[in-house]
Amino acid sequence: MKRLIVFIIGIVTACCVMAADTDSTFVMKALKEARSLPSATNFPLHFARLFIGRPYVAHTLEVADPERLVVNTRQLDCTTLVENVTALTLCVYRKRFTYSDFKKHLREIRYRGGKLNGYTSRLHYFTDWIDDNSRRGIVSEVSQTTAPFNAVQTVKVNYMSQHPQSYKALKAHPEMVSVIAAQEAALTGRTYRYIPKNDVADNKAMRAAVHDGDIIAITCSKPGLDIAHLGFAVWRSDGLHLLNASQLHKKVVEEPMTLRQYLKKHPSHTGIRVVKIKK
Repeated sequence: MKRLIVFIIGIVTACCVMAADTDSTFVMKALKEARSLPSATNFPLHFARLFIGRPYVAHTLEVADPERLVVNTRQLDCTTLVENVTALTLCVYRKRFTYSDFKKHLREIRYRGGKLNGYTSRLHYFTDWIDDNSRRGIVSEVSQTTAPFNAVQTVKVNYMSQHPQSYKALKAHPEMVSVIAAQEAALTGRTYRYIPKNDVADNKAMRAAVHDGDIIAITCSKPGLDIAHLGFAVWRSDGLHLLNASQLHKKVVEEPMTLRQYLKKHPSHTGIRVVKIKK
């Protein structure tokens, strides 16, 4: 009977999670090494750098119908890089060092209220991701009425419901579009302070507001969207840089140009919001 129960649990786990053996190997090696590092280590930046050189691949979560937890540390886009690093960091902060712990944290941050309940339970818009994870004490957004947070973003999102053909799950299940539209309506109108791209500089106010390993969410003016891109803050002698899963470089990189230069190359990028993973 005991063997039967273990066998059934294995089947259920396999049905609920999509991953490769190399994912668990990578995660366990990363967590084992992290246990021996000083407590003062900047763990978000440490883990983000472990992914440097790994290929950029879009839509790696759109591989399961019905929705399952996808673990993919081999191929990343900007969102999955942030989620993998956040999950690894939470393991260290909470002193939980197993692969099961990592998967638990990944599920916890990716889905509304930490509960996987189909495609529409995934936190598709990053504003929703920030708010939901902030409510549960996982992250906190840096927001202040003083410089460099000199502008306010009023969120207006509807891209997914207006372009369902661009999303595999919505194309296959049009009944989900109304659920997504209701989530968009709940987000629309919320306001957040951000740092305009012209104010992203190397000065005392910026260095006080943004620290190595903070999550950088790039705001944008594209209709229907709130955030265009994500990455991690890296300060160098010449200013702030972005560690990100880059579509341009086709891999995870620390951008050689400063974030200020990067933002100016993209006309639709308006500035940055700043998010910290809480200990």
